[in-house]
Amino acid sequence: MKKFWKWKNQTVTNQETQEQTLERTLFLNGTIAEESWFDDDVTPKLFRDELFAGNGDITIWINSPGGDCVAAAQIYNMMMEYPGNVTVKIDGIAASAASVIAMAGTKVLVSPVSMLMIHNPMTAAMGDTTEMQKAIAMLDEVKESIINAYEIKTGMSRAKLSHLMDAETWMDAHTAIDMGFADEILTRPAETPVENNATGPMLFSRAAVTNSLMDKLAAKCRIKKPETPERSVDTLMERLDLIKQHI
Repeated sequence: MKKFWKWKNQTVTNQETQEQTLERTLFLNGTIAEESWFDDDVTPKLFRDELFAGNGDITIWINSPGGDCVAAAQIYNMMMEYPGNVTVKIDGIAASAASVIAMAGTKVLVSPVSMLMIHNPMTAAMGDTTEMQKAIAMLDEVKESIINAYEIKTGMSRAKLSHLMDAETWMDAHTAIDMGFADEILTRPAETPVENNATGPMLFSRAAVTNSLMDKLAAKCRIKKPETPERSVDTLMERLDLIKQHI
């Protein structure tokens, strides 16, 4: 069994109250269960034991193209059962089965460059027409169960969700939020603001750059700027009277 999940626990101290809390983070990367959980009793129990080994709120980072729908359904149910808040953060892709897990989040945040994809479940089957009909009926039921998760999160009609799955719908961050699959876009932490030193509407001024360069060269070569001769007020008035005489 290859684990596709990883936990990271760290103690965080509140600077105001000095209260220490355990911050739990779960990373889901790659394919969700390369081997199906259909007849697997060990792997789901291991995941559940690790999930409920601690308490408090948890954060789940998802970057997965999907995988086993049975595993995704069990993880979704475990997350929905978990007593603390579950914040899902999609930093790459949450496609197929991974999108089902994302729906278990108390809050779903998406990176501005992430993608979310939903489509119809798939399987491989062999046999006669009876076996093929059984496979089709099974896929129909699996699809209905997946729609349940999407419907709870988005509030969208089952017919609309079914059409979106039929079309294999890809959503960027804004579309996912508009359609109700996500709540917010991931932004920079408030404690690390981005400084903006622009002094005007233009971020680049060729004249300003040229003048700055010339000043630096002049200072380095010790070139003095030509002094502009000063003129008295009387001199300026005399020239003004001279100009008036020729008008």
